[in-house]
Amino acid sequence: MADGKARNAVVTGASKGIGLAVASALHDEGYRVVAGARTISPELGKVTALAVPVDLGAPDGPPRLIDAALTALGGIDVLVNNVAGTTGPHPHGFLSVTDEDWRHALDLTLLAAVRATRAALPSIIERGGHIINIGSINARRPVPHLVDISAAKAALANLGKSLAEEFGGRGVRVNTISPGPVRTAVWTEPGGTGDALAARAGIPREEFLQSLPGVLGMSTGHITEPREIAALVVFLASGKAPNINGSELVIDGGMRKEL
Repeated sequence: MADGKARNAVVTGASKGIGLAVASALHDEGYRVVAGARTISPELGKVTALAVPVDLGAPDGPPRLIDAALTALGGIDVLVNNVAGTTGPHPHGFLSVTDEDWRHALDLTLLAAVRATRAALPSIIERGGHIINIGSINARRPVPHLVDISAAKAALANLGKSLAEEFGGRGVRVNTISPGPVRTAVWTEPGGTGDALAARAGIPREEFLQSLPGVLGMSTGHITEPREIAALVVFLASGKAPNINGSELVIDGGMRKEL
């Protein structure tokens, strides 16, 4: 780090996609990174030796990850609550979403962040650290086939606001990054949202992905890359703009048009 002090970060859901990009970017900035995921991918293993296999949807999962980080690093400066999950997409909408679907989405998307934050906060308060939640524009622009995770992401954004209000005066910043579509496995791998929507449109997945920015009104003409989310995390974590607190930063290629 520029000031010569070690900085420590914890990233949840870091095996691939946004979480992997965030862990890699923080590592490149000189952070010591503890990364948690159900399965430690080879790519994550190359980023950090402090990768912890953990079920973040289980009540004891996030606290175990934070305990591992505190043991290994001695303190936490940055917590990135990235892990999220849905059993969807749900092409038949709300009435097809079961209690188990709702539990899965809320456990991984909201309660994992609650539990990790609760465990990490004493250290983050002591070190004047930063909590960054990875939300979604679906929190404000819900869609029926993702009703469960849209609601969970809205709750996550609310949580971030509440934490910023309560702990901002104690030197802790809490912000939410809300991406639109990001080129991750959700869109690119078989069985994901990209596949489901492509099937509904009656076209191949790659053709659908190419058409997506135009269909969604993204003025940049391309969906967001994971590295772009990671760059925003690094900027927020840097403290170069310390008065950004309790904010929601949208990165969606101009998809949301409302003021």
